Amino acid sequence: MTIHTELEAQRPQAPAGLLSRAEKDRLIERGMLGIYRWYFDQSQTKRNWNPYRSFDWADFGKNHSPELLMILERFFAVEQYVPDYTSKLTQLTRKSMGRSHFQVLWGAEEAKHSELWYNSLLFSTQRSTKWLSEYLYNLRQQEWKLPWDDALHMSCYVVIQERATQLNYLNLMKIAAGQSDKPALANDQDPVLVKAAKVIANDEAAHYGFFLSIASLYLYYYPAQMLNALHEVIKHFAMPALDMFEDPNWGEILYRTGIYGAREYTRDVLQVAIKQLSVKSRKALELGIKNSRLVPDPDGNICDASIFESFDYKEVGTTVKNTIDRVTRYAKEVGIHDLDPVTFTPSGIIPTA
Repeated sequence: MTIHTELEAQRPQAPAGLLSRAEKDRLIERGMLGIYRWYFDQSQTKRNWNPYRSFDWADFGKNHSPELLMILERFFAVEQYVPDYTSKLTQLTRKSMGRSHFQVLWGAEEAKHSELWYNSLLFSTQRSTKWLSEYLYNLRQQEWKLPWDDALHMSCYVVIQERATQLNYLNLMKIAAGQSDKPALANDQDPVLVKAAKVIANDEAAHYGFFLSIASLYLYYYPAQMLNALHEVIKHFAMPALDMFEDPNWGEILYRTGIYGAREYTRDVLQVAIKQLSVKSRKALELGIKNSRLVPDPDGNICDASIFESFDYKEVGTTVKNTIDRVTRYAKEVGIHDLDPVTFTPSGIIPTA
């Protein structure tokens, strides 16, 4: 072996200046803690509503269409699995204080959603307490399970899922506001339901924003692994708990009422989410992964530049930095920054594609 060959063999596979896995994990954890603190403040000061006192339930519509009542039933069914969602996601992320504490807070907010949809059915007077009790009992005979058992995949999954849920509630709000062009829903105007759907949609938007920030953190410090996870989640994505319903026509009902379908998923959910993650397109993501040979070093760094063809890495860095700057402003405002600061550290990755 020549000296030149020996030196080449000993050359580090990743450029100098890249962060170690331990440092990247520390920065992600610190970032999640800061984002959680900011989120908690926003939740308590701007979105702290009550599912019983915040709505004039006595004025809720008593003559809603069978189609709308079916939608409310299913929204309640999905939300009432919150003990499964919360316990499993908290267990998955329990080593991260910021992420796991967020999941507990998220669960409390989702529990309010469940109570709200329960109240909508109860005050419609079209579903009795006895019927609701039996419905809930039957639903609880099944248990929701995580579609993936790692933080990267679930970070991608919840971004798409929360955006889709927000869209569902926004489209329901349009129906309740009398903006539907479906004849079967022509008499479903209801100011109370408009307010209810709007309040929950605002919560879902906040959840989406939190998970988007977490996904961006992972994408910035672990781009190859995160893009692979995103690709796999998109390929196999399904909304939570839908396979647990006995009614095979549920998807058709969502489509016929204009709440949610393949077009809405592609145009208003997937395209929006990947754009906000700075991914150029689904096709670009697939091609970038196909053309690259993603073999990260032990610290999770990659040397194959073709992966950067699928997304704007610089823009991801700007997004993460802006998020940490926002967290820092909040921390200074409440006086915690000097004692427990959260700061932005560049990854050291310089994309060459």
